[in-house]
Amino acid sequence: MKKLILMLATIGAITFSNAQTAAPANGAKPAATPATPAAPDPNAADFKWETKNIDYGTVTKGDETNSTRFFKFTNVGKSPLIISSCHGSCGCTVPSCPTESILPGKEGSIKVHYDINRPGNFTKTVTVSSNAKDGNVTLQITGKVEDKTPAAAPGTAPATAPVKK
Repeated sequence: MKKLILMLATIGAITFSNAQTAAPANGAKPAATPATPAAPDPNAADFKWETKNIDYGTVTKGDETNSTRFFKFTNVGKSPLIISSCHGSCGCTVPSCPTESILPGKEGSIKVHYDINRPGNFTKTVTVSSNAKDGNVTLQITGKVEDKTPAAAPGTAPATAPVKK
């Protein structure tokens, strides 16, 4: 009896779900609606970047004077450029983007601060979202942070100051 009820419930569910789609009156399959991509707006804002990649080179750990760089751009479109957000790929990369719109022909910049207290090589990205023709743009920073703290020679104990008695 349980199998019969389960089988009837399954058939009922399948029938009910199939009844929700409308079939053409003549029994033919419905024609697929072609998805046409929207034509790009010829008047849209557009970025022209000085560069999309900045190499910090080799910097010293803790040297905050070398922690900030700028990605410069020009709006080469015919409409004002509005940057809606800038996001770093991690917490060590903090971008700041302009809050005002950039008029056609005008320049702007994205400020990027990298945490210089992390020794080693780094490659990080910044994603910029805007109303430009290309939408999202990915910028990249690279470099190397050197730890200038002198390391003790292997097998030697650190020097200690004499103790006064």
